[in-house]
Amino acid sequence: MKDFSALEKQAINNAMNGQWLEAIKFNENIIKIDKKNIEAFLRLGFAYLQTNKIKKAKQYYLQALKIQPNNIFVKKNLEKIKILEAKKLTYLNAPPVDPLLFVDIPGKTKTVSLVNCGPKNVLAKLAVGQKVFLINKKRRVEIRTENKEYAGCLPDDLSKRLAIFIKNGGIFSVYIKETSLKHTIVLIKEEKKGAKMIKYIAFPSDLGVNLSQMENSSGEENNEEDSEEISLLDLEKLAESLNNEEKDYLPFDHEEKSEEGEE
Repeated sequence: MKDFSALEKQAINNAMNGQWLEAIKFNENIIKIDKKNIEAFLRLGFAYLQTNKIKKAKQYYLQALKIQPNNIFVKKNLEKIKILEAKKLTYLNAPPVDPLLFVDIPGKTKTVSLVNCGPKNVLAKLAVGQKVFLINKKRRVEIRTENKEYAGCLPDDLSKRLAIFIKNGGIFSVYIKETSLKHTIVLIKEEKKGAKMIKYIAFPSDLGVNLSQMENSSGEENNEEDSEEISLLDLEKLAESLNNEEKDYLPFDHEEKSEEGEE
């Protein structure tokens, strides 16, 4: 039993450090001992997903589903894999997540759910800990990937506030905190405050506080290119609504057999 606990500890440590091949080895040793260890199957599915071995990830998630048929985490990952397979997409191997990354700092950080989320083929590729970017538009602040793929928008009240900070030299870093095909949560951290905004808090409990004073301090600025970007977003959302093929492959069969491992 002591050796079994050591295997589990090593498997978890390897995963936390992004050592996916080592994590796979230890988790495979665990299921040789305990063939119904749901945690090991989940870790194997996730580890293979991180190494872009989609079929192997699917194989272990399906085995996990046989052990726990109602496991929501497994179902969500199988849905994600369906899209990755159908679109022949590559899952982003995000760097190991720093445990301190998501520490909340009052006034300096904000955790928020995105609205008007992007196409499923974009959401399927998002990974926890992935760095994404704020794009300031006239009526909203968008979240886009490094490849400029649209992931969603900030809620109106937060968009309005951050737009003023960004226009006045504010710098923010953004990371994916939670992600699925239906919702995405990001953590926003203020890295630098512009000179005109130095006396204002980026993320107060009331996002409307001091808003009129901030607008007066910064003055109104219009971005000519925004009308073009709004059209781009409209086209992306239209394409998403017209893409009926996703309806065909998003549902998956719980009885689906495990596929052969990748060579």
